[in-house]
Formats: sequence, C-alpha cells, structure tokens
Amino acid sequence: MLLGSVLRFWLKGWIDELYIQPRFFFHYYGFDWVQPVGQYTYLLFAICGLAAFLFAIGLWYRVASVVLFLSFTYIELMDKTNYLNHYYFTSLVLLLMTLLPAHCNFSVDAWRKPQLLKRQLPLFTVGSIRLMLGIVYCYAGLAKLNSDWLFDAMPLRIWLPARNDMPLIGPLLSEVWVAYFFSWFGAVYDLTIPFFLLNRRTRPYAYFAVVAFHVMTSVLFPIGMFPYIMIVSSLVFLDSATMDRWLQQCSARMPRWTIAKDQSVWTFAPAQQKILTTALILFFGFQALFPFRYLCTSDELFWTEEGYRFSWRVMLMEKTGYAQFIVKDKATGETVVANNEQFLTRNQEKMMATQPDFMLQYAQLLRQVYLQQGMKDPAVYAQVYVSLNGRRSRLLIDPETDLARVQDAFGHKQWILPFGEQIYGL
Repeated sequence: MLLGSVLRFWLKGWIDELYIQPRFFFHYYGFDWVQPVGQYTYLLFAICGLAAFLFAIGLWYRVASVVLFLSFTYIELMDKTNYLNHYYFTSLVLLLMTLLPAHCNFSVDAWRKPQLLKRQLPLFTVGSIRLMLGIVYCYAGLAKLNSDWLFDAMPLRIWLPARNDMPLIGPLLSEVWVAYFFSWFGAVYDLTIPFFLLNRRTRPYAYFAVVAFHVMTSVLFPIGMFPYIMIVSSLVFLDSATMDRWLQQCSARMPRWTIAKDQSVWTFAPAQQKILTTALILFFGFQALFPFRYLCTSDELFWTEEGYRFSWRVMLMEKTGYAQFIVKDKATGETVVANNEQFLTRNQEKMMATQPDFMLQYAQLLRQVYLQQGMKDPAVYAQVYVSLNGRRSRLLIDPETDLARVQDAFGHKQWILPFGEQIYGL
C-alpha cells in the first residue's frame, strides 16, 4: 500500500505541488531541522517506494524497514500542512516493524538464508501491532464522546447534506436523524471494534463491519487512503493459526515458496529481549499518555488545537477561517497588508487560517521578508476570524499581539483569545 501511495503521489503530480512548489514550509515544533530538499524530493520518494517494495517481499528486511521508516517520516515532517492521522499511524507502525522479525517466514530473506525460517513467534510481536491499532480506534472513539459530536451531530450535520446528490442514499443524507445516527454509530464502532476483532466468535462479523464502515466513509468523505489502510491493517487481528494453515496449503501446492513447515520458534537473546521489552514499554507508554497532553492547557481544545494533532482525533470538527496580516514598521509607521497568496499555496493558506501555530510561523516569515525589503522594525499583527462547527465567526487571536516577536512553546499560547463556550467531553 505504501508503494501504491508513492506511485499515486508521483503520477498525480503531488510531489511537485506539495513539496517543491511552496515557497515556505510549516515545520513541527522541535523539528525545524527537517528541511525541504527541492528536486531531490523525487529521489526521496523513489527511495521510499523501493524500500516499501523490499519491505513487502521481505528482501534485506532489516535495512528496508529502517530506510522505509526514515524516508516516509522525513517526507511527512517536511510540512505539517500535509498532516493526516494515518500518516502518523503509518510512521508508528513502521517504527515498530523495525524491531520485529517479520521476515522469518514467507520472505525472500528466508529463501536466501534458511536459518531465518521460523514458523512460530512470541505473541507480543503480532500483539504490538494489534495494540497500536486498538489505541487508534479506542482513542478516536473517546474523542467522539463530546457534546458537539453526540448531542449536536456536528460536524456531520454540515458534511452529510453536501453529499445529497449521491445515487440512492443521497436524499437520506439531508435528514438530521441520519447525522445523529452516524455520529453515535461512529463513536460506538471505534470504542468496540478492537475487542470484537480480538474475539474469535465475533471476528468474522467484526471484520465485515470494518470493511463496510470504511468503504462507506471513503464514499462519503474525501479522506484519501485512510479507510483502505485501516481495512488492510485490521487483517492483523485474524487468527494466526488459520493463516498458518493457509500458508501450509499454499506450500503444498507451490513447493518452491519458502514457508516454514516444522515447529521451529523464533527466540530472542536475553539482552535483545530486555532491550525490546524496554523499548515497547516506553513506546506504548508514550502512546497512552501523549494524546492527553491537551489537559495541560486551559481553553477549548477544538478552538486552540493545542494538543489536537497526534491524538487520533479524526474528522471531529468543521473549522473555517479568514486571516489578514498587517505588517507595521514601528520605526516609520509604514503599514502594509500582506497578500497571503504571495507566500503560501492555497492549501497552506486554508490550514493557516484556523491554526494558531501556523499563524505564528507565518508571522515570523513576514517579518523576515519585510526586513529584507527595507523595513527597519517590522511588527506583524493579525485579524483572524474563525467559525467552529457551524458557530458564528469570532476572533481567534489577540489583534494587538505582535506575533513576529512571540516565541513558540509547548505550553498554552496566551495570545489566543478565549472561546467563550464549553464543548463537554474528553
């Protein structure tokens, strides 16, 4: 799927559009050292695609897994404009896979080196991937337990009527009760589906529900590869004994395939076991706690978005904004209204107009630009009006704050104006 995604980006011209054409790139906090590489981005995607292919067939797996993780993650860190939950999920799974012996059976490496061939693995190797998927689902479900989602059916009451031209189900999408049904069903689905997938009796019905749910979301909403990634990834919940029987049948029909037939077991050396156990405890401890970092801030999460990313909050809000930036030379009094289109792509401007950390970086860019153009002491102010989940637009940030002189920090941004309402929930 990663190889297909690389080819998709290449053929649709998205590499040039998203990673080469922009004049400015928004970096993640703490990752400003990740810089765009210009035309070499094509080489980076080629390396990522090649590594994905080698990873899939199990050739030079250890090297391929590390290269795939590093190249894919570097691409995603170049510009946070392109952030999507499933890109983050993919990076995390790839990081896990660098630690796991996925090449011990049914791989080219096992064909090249028969001593690698093992039929059984410790359960935690597959269990770690299942746990990662379970975290994604359960945290997404917990995030839906908020008053906007459950009691106002927002933002589905905005999104679904926009698809009322669809054949057969189109007229239903304008009905308010349908938005409420999808909202409640989505919350229950996310919170329960991992446990149904783990249960042998309910697993076939649960996997059918996974396919049906994600196919429906891909039809209704333009969310890219996410539904298909979840459909394919959820196969890891299938019973390993059943998959082993299938492989044994394939081996009987196609004896050239390198498939383990004896009861050999992959074992880790004591030192490896200790390192791996520590790494997994730290990894999953971080995954369990990091999504709750928003509790350290004081205002509404959906409004400030402080702690919103990397917390499995999927499709929870409809946020639109209008941002105008004024550059004023404090030395001369000269004032200029910045033309956002001159510096940002359309997608970058759309993302910047609702997210305060984007605004801060953009303001500092404007300061540098106007310093180079001859201003002696440029200050940058912003008038930003934002609408959240159908509410009336209101000021997002303090228009009297000189954003060019504000330093970004992990804590609360005091120059974000209070939301004035409360959205109840987790």
